[in-house]
Amino acid sequence: MSATTVGAERRRGSLMAFAYLVPALVVFGVFIFWPLGKSILLSVQGTDIIGNPSGFVGFVNYTKLFSDPDFLQVLWVTFAFTVLTVFPSIAIALVIALLLQSRIRAVRFFRTAFALPFAFSVATASVIFGVLYNPASGVLNGLLSYVGVDKVQWLTDPDLAIWSVAAATVWMQLGYNLLVISAGLGALPEDVLEAARLDGASGLRLQRSIVMPLITPQLFFLVVVGTIHALQSFGQIKILTVGGPQGTTTTLVYSIYEQAFANNNSNYGYASAQAMVLLLVVLAITAVQFGVLERKVFYR
Repeated sequence: MSATTVGAERRRGSLMAFAYLVPALVVFGVFIFWPLGKSILLSVQGTDIIGNPSGFVGFVNYTKLFSDPDFLQVLWVTFAFTVLTVFPSIAIALVIALLLQSRIRAVRFFRTAFALPFAFSVATASVIFGVLYNPASGVLNGLLSYVGVDKVQWLTDPDLAIWSVAAATVWMQLGYNLLVISAGLGALPEDVLEAARLDGASGLRLQRSIVMPLITPQLFFLVVVGTIHALQSFGQIKILTVGGPQGTTTTLVYSIYEQAFANNNSNYGYASAQAMVLLLVVLAITAVQFGVLERKVFYR
């Protein structure tokens, strides 16, 4: 085969590969790259009363952001909400998955029951928790009344609201986390576990020294994905608290929504600057997670 023929074959192969990539590139371009570029452009522009760009303003929106105490509170609420949802949801799922690995009766029923939250949408689960948290007729207050506890304002008390929304979010994430961890436990090499048992490892020592290191890839994956998901949470906040009371559940994504769309604000420049901050926060946290946590992951 001549060099000319070989070159033609390579070009044909490259064109074919590019043709397969075109649909994905179009989707990414329309739904990711174009909105991202538009947000970057809007973040350095002002907007008039109806949301039309009013001209280039440089970093005025960013300067306004970080000099606004309300925005600093939004960042703090976002951080607190992320911590309150990511680690508890993984820890609870891990405990349940380890318990379900034991040979107990009706294990399939319990696996299905604990994985059930994965089947609910955020809107559906939020409505359910809205009923549970209802101060007048909610199930939780009904149960507390039997032990003499006064009605609790789960969603309107500034000290309790974020905890209540976080608890609902943990329940929503529990099913997915349980499925991932259970899959990791199901793929553990039996020969390694059997060798550990023959060496005398059992109970908590077996779980801590053998099982936990072997499922660190799944745990690391859940930490990264769960953090991104928590930073982007919106539906449960919108349905349960509408960002209140007193802004104690207003996360960064909800603040973006308020500035851009709620009450016809149309402050797209300011909202886009917040969106860029959110992007940088996600990138920074993810980079730290890969730089620090991944070193402790055991890839077999």
